[in-house]
Amino acid sequence: MEIEGEHHPLDEYLRADRIPHIWCPGCGLGTVLNGFLHALEETDIDLKNLAIVSGIGCTGRIAGYINVDSYHTTHGRAIPFATGLKLANPKLKVVVISGDGDLFAIGGNHFIHAARRNIDMTVICVNNYNYGMTGGQLGPTTPLESKTTTTPYGNIEHPFNLCHVAHASGAVYVARWTALHARRMKDSIKEALNKKGFSFVEIIASCPTTYGRRNKMPTGLDTMKYYKEKSVIKHGIEPEKADIEIGGEIIVGKFVDIEKPTFNEEVEKLIRRFHK
Repeated sequence: MEIEGEHHPLDEYLRADRIPHIWCPGCGLGTVLNGFLHALEETDIDLKNLAIVSGIGCTGRIAGYINVDSYHTTHGRAIPFATGLKLANPKLKVVVISGDGDLFAIGGNHFIHAARRNIDMTVICVNNYNYGMTGGQLGPTTPLESKTTTTPYGNIEHPFNLCHVAHASGAVYVARWTALHARRMKDSIKEALNKKGFSFVEIIASCPTTYGRRNKMPTGLDTMKYYKEKSVIKHGIEPEKADIEIGGEIIVGKFVDIEKPTFNEEVEKLIRRFHK
């Protein structure tokens, strides 16, 4: 029996004319979008003062589905664009939602310096271990021994531990969850949105079409079962100890939650100092 409804509970936040989305069956991005919107719903953020920025890739499509000011930038340039928005209008709440390839390959340099400066923004990285949109090539987070279109015999390049990179670069909030941990993921995104400074949430999500079918997880359900078997919650662990290895544990949790002045606050101090 089909149940029809005139309104979706999240219609206020969605560009309904762009639904249904174009993601593959089993992709974790729908879960991430749902979690982000529910987190947003539980905050006091004024949608008129919210800007969503993304780069190129499957995850970058999220910005186009959210009914706020959103910007789909060029590959790897989401963070510098978001930085410009924040500096030009400090009242804005700026959120970057993009993929591991966009944020940590071509955009890696921008990520570390935005974290170092403690730009007041939230960065949500959906990590599916490969370049899903362009054919499933090796990416900077592909686990050792994993097979991709460019590593058919297994990856031999050591991947980034994204949470370690974020922490070492100066992020004030660092957490990691999988798409299986829907409620915990939502709660972390909510904390990150409410955090002042550079906050980072990594979400491990399935890509059954490219990465999954080459690594014995051809459906989204296969990947969810893998997350259930392998995920271990370790709040407060040093991020450098949270490496991800194929077949090994996926350490998830909230790793960093500290306070320090933001870049905008330091700019304001500088201005007051020279205008006394």
